[in-house]
Amino acid sequence: MHFIQAIILGIVEGVTEFLPISSTGHLILVSRLLNLTSSDFVKSFEIIIQLGAILAVVILYFKRIIFSLEVIKRLIIAFIPTGIIGLIFYKLVKDLLGNNQVVLWSLFLGGLVLIIFEWLHKEKISDTEELTKITYKQAFLVGCFQAVAIVPGVSRAAATIVGGMLMGIKRRTIVEFSFMLAIPTMAAATGLDLIKNYHVIFSSSLDLLLVGFVTAFIVALFSIKFFLKYIQKHSFRAFGVYRIIIAIIFWFIV
Repeated sequence: MHFIQAIILGIVEGVTEFLPISSTGHLILVSRLLNLTSSDFVKSFEIIIQLGAILAVVILYFKRIIFSLEVIKRLIIAFIPTGIIGLIFYKLVKDLLGNNQVVLWSLFLGGLVLIIFEWLHKEKISDTEELTKITYKQAFLVGCFQAVAIVPGVSRAAATIVGGMLMGIKRRTIVEFSFMLAIPTMAAATGLDLIKNYHVIFSSSLDLLLVGFVTAFIVALFSIKFFLKYIQKHSFRAFGVYRIIIAIIFWFIV
């Protein structure tokens, strides 16, 4: 891997992390287009630079999180299912990161789910509108939906947002909750990967990790703001169509 490739992957991560299109899936496929070997370092790189995108959430939502114990408690409850399942299936997930077919099928089927969901779902006036009003049951179930996203290509954002809306949480509210839930989720994923593969990471090019990390952080700042404005007037149907199209295109390429 060289610096240009690290920057490209950082941009891809920053753009896709918070959109319902699967950042991991895009990183895997773009890595393939860049002819990067699916080595332990590349897999760890793809995980660690996600923390750069998550740092953007910390910056943008720092006050709302740090000064709200109620929000923190709900984030902890939502993180529990993902933390347990991620720890149990870490090795399997790591192996799946090199499986292009899993990614493509996840992108394609996830796109269909988004389109069908938007066709059938109707938001109710009674749906939860404030983060502090999300019940512990809703938070836990959102965490269960997020756990499905350990499969590459599923999209953590899509899983949590769709799950939250099904649980009776308003669109913008669950989108912001999904942003915040990414903090403990990706911090844990990165921490676990550092523990498991520190010998690979620290014996490789740390400067490439830093470049990818910083690039993902900067791009994610703009991506988050774009997404919040987008959902005010649009549904997720376009993202569903995009997932299907990109899956078909990459199917012929890779």
